[in-house]
Amino acid sequence: MSRKMFNVFSKKFAAAAMVGTLVVSGALAGCSSDSGSEKDGMKVINVWGMGEEAKTLPKIAEEFEKENPEIDVKVQAIPWDQAHDKLLTAVASKKGPDVVQMGTTWIPEFASANALMDLSDQTEKYPELAAENFYDGSIETTKYEDKVVGVPWYVDTRVLFYRTDLLEEAGYKEAPKTWDELRDAAKKLNDRGDDKYGISIDTNEQSLSFMLARQNGSKLIEGNKAYFNEPEFVEAVEYLNGFFKDGSAPVDLGLDIVQAFKGDGILPMFISGPWMVKIINDQAPELEGKWATAVLPAKETNTSTLGGSNLSVFEHTKNKEEALKFLAYMSKPETQVKWLEMTNSLPANKEAWNDKQLQENQYYKVFGEQMENAQPMPVIKPFEKIAQDFLSRFEKIYRGGADIQEEMDAFDQKAEEILAK
Repeated sequence: MSRKMFNVFSKKFAAAAMVGTLVVSGALAGCSSDSGSEKDGMKVINVWGMGEEAKTLPKIAEEFEKENPEIDVKVQAIPWDQAHDKLLTAVASKKGPDVVQMGTTWIPEFASANALMDLSDQTEKYPELAAENFYDGSIETTKYEDKVVGVPWYVDTRVLFYRTDLLEEAGYKEAPKTWDELRDAAKKLNDRGDDKYGISIDTNEQSLSFMLARQNGSKLIEGNKAYFNEPEFVEAVEYLNGFFKDGSAPVDLGLDIVQAFKGDGILPMFISGPWMVKIINDQAPELEGKWATAVLPAKETNTSTLGGSNLSVFEHTKNKEEALKFLAYMSKPETQVKWLEMTNSLPANKEAWNDKQLQENQYYKVFGEQMENAQPMPVIKPFEKIAQDFLSRFEKIYRGGADIQEEMDAFDQKAEEILAK
């Protein structure tokens, strides 16, 4: 899932607790929708929203109802940690929501189960769904084989967060722009003294090494072929492990990132997503003017990872046109700007980025620049299993000093076994 709380190189706050019951049009009983139902002569559509977003989704649904008074929207809030099982139940029973929020990494699984409607032929009637309205990377997450099974809703990507004052003291008036500069800056910041480090790295973040490997020219996966023991991938793992080897990144420090970022700046650099902007501003207002965001340092490229959520129409809906109208409304740039105002979620619609709230915000503007060069992790069913295998091998490397090439040889072999199944 792409939206889980911090841990520096991205664990976004997707909730572990129920964030609300039902709002908008009254209570929705059970987990399935009676698609095709009517209320007072109006069509009723059921929308499943996940985690934190579900708190605010009813407000947007009310705006949609004003423009479409013949449609009554019910929103069900489902915690992320329950959503997957609920969706599986809906697929098996063919009774579920009309519209469903989909984490980008879930698309292959549910599309392969024929649970999501193909939207490929809907753009003529609903031009808001057209691919050209969105960033290429976000469109990639909506595709499965030859189908388009979702529309981008909100996006996130990763950028560099850094203490401008401490970097300047270390000789950097601007953010590091290359891999070499990032290593150099981290070493200089580490040299400030005991209990001071250069950068924080989350070893549980599965996308980080894959992201760096792409920056180094790795193809990662093509069909059933993996490239994890090739030089491009191995060099990226060596580069990342180098921060631990020279002491510029701590292992198991156990500090909250905001606490470590402020004050003396125990951890003055980290890579994370847009949610951290508000968290820093709220929890460390004294840092105003002393920190910034920057696009990622580059090797061959500075490609970042791309996450977020999509909206899909449940294949078995009996309210196809009403569900498509809702998707089209949610895809409009003005709607996505409202969503930004309500939730601080970054819009997937490119035109929405012309809004002054984004163009004039020094922190968020950087995310828009990085979005021009951001790709999702491979949109394939077994990627989660492959990524978890990598994390266990990387732990042997940074914690136990295992040989990187040997571990990547074994990882490559295991990945191809997974891909072949």
